[in-house]
Amino acid sequence: MNIEKYPYKNTQLSANFEFESLGPKGKIKKIIQYELMGHLEDGTPLFNLAFGDYNKRKRSYSDLTITNNEDKNKVLATVAGTVLDFSANYNKVAIHAKGSTPARTRLYQIGINTFKTEIVNHYTILGNRNDNWENFESGVNYDAFIAIKN
Repeated sequence: MNIEKYPYKNTQLSANFEFESLGPKGKIKKIIQYELMGHLEDGTPLFNLAFGDYNKRKRSYSDLTITNNEDKNKVLATVAGTVLDFSANYNKVAIHAKGSTPARTRLYQIGINTFKTEIVNHYTILGNRNDNWENFESGVNYDAFIAIKN
């Protein structure tokens, strides 16, 4: 086509990952979705990380299901792996994570604390406390998290 056009860029507005949890309750399909929720002040795209069990009957996922398939660490490691794979597509990107319940948010925080020395090599972690974003610190309870790719 030899018609003048505007410059454009290809943006990834979402990404989906799925895997199966294997344990005493059998195979349970898990879904991880990254959806664009906005941009940081400097223009960095901000994606929400949504995670839950797939419900085949409803053709949707639920982030409130309690599976207890005795593979919590492997599931969390898998979710973390998708963060690395997803963010590899961007020079700079931010990922927002918040559990569907305070207990799940706490579980995310425990995971961040456990692997903090590895995470900070790739991401700056912010925690939300009292509606303010601050640098993540161990021993402080947060309501949500943002990981910004370094």
